Order: sequence, then C-alpha cells, then structure tokens
Amino acid sequence: MGRLRAFLERWKPRATARAQLRAAALLWTVVGLALGAAGVRWCLSAPSRWKELLVGAGVLLGLLKGLRFITPVAHRNIARLIERGDGHCIGGFLSWRSWLFVLAMMTLGIVLRRSPTPRPALGVVYTAIGLALLTGSFPLWRARPAPISEAGAHDAGRA
Repeated sequence: MGRLRAFLERWKPRATARAQLRAAALLWTVVGLALGAAGVRWCLSAPSRWKELLVGAGVLLGLLKGLRFITPVAHRNIARLIERGDGHCIGGFLSWRSWLFVLAMMTLGIVLRRSPTPRPALGVVYTAIGLALLTGSFPLWRARPAPISEAGAHDAGRA
C-alpha cells in the first residue's frame, strides 16, 4: 500500500490555490449554465399561459437558493482552498464530501429525467438549480489568494 501511495503522490496533478479556485468557478458556471438552459427550455415547452410563470418561479427560487445557501458554501470553499495553499491535487477544489454530493445530485437528475414528472415542472427545478450555481460561482471568480508573505505563509483572506 505504501508503494501505491508513493506512486499516486508522485504523479498527482498538483495545482495552485488560484487554479483550484478557477476550476471550481468554471465547474459551477458550466453546470449552472447547462442546467439553467435545459430548465428554461423545458419551462418554455409548457402551454403558453404558464411559460413566463414557470421561468419566473425558477429564477426566483434560484436566486433565493443561490444567495441563501450556495454563496455561503462558495465562501467556505474559498477559505478552505486559500488556507491549505498551493500544491494540492487539482481535483481537490471540492472536498470528498462535496464530490459525493455532486455524484448524488447527478444520480437524482437522472432519476428525475426518467420519471413521469412533466418536463415543465422539472424545468422550474433545473432553472432554479442552474441559477443558484451561477450565483454561487461569482465569489469563486472574484476570489484571489493572498500573496505569499515574507515569512512564506499564506494570509487567509477573501477578495
């Protein structure tokens, strides 16, 4: 087991904290755009009198979720990445627990798409989740790791 660990440690794709912040921002942005676009498209497949209401509901719920729940998660992620500094695996921009949550959400998405739930109803959910992720990506894009101080340690802070 020690040899495997040494091999993995040697070949681990390391990245700076800044690169990991950008990877997280990119993931949240791309997934948010994809889910939001699918959600709006499904909302617009509803009968004409419901289209605007469904899109509006998705946007309102997405903004509320994004500001109330996702943005604080983004700030905790920023603090974690800045605190631990450079030289960690690029995939470490999310914690193991967060990667498991992503996997669970992907599975739930597959189940929902295969369910008999009408697409316009799913559209509200997808629009909301997409907009929430986009909202949460803004702090990640703005975050800047503090420059290395003369002592060689990172000052933990947010931009």
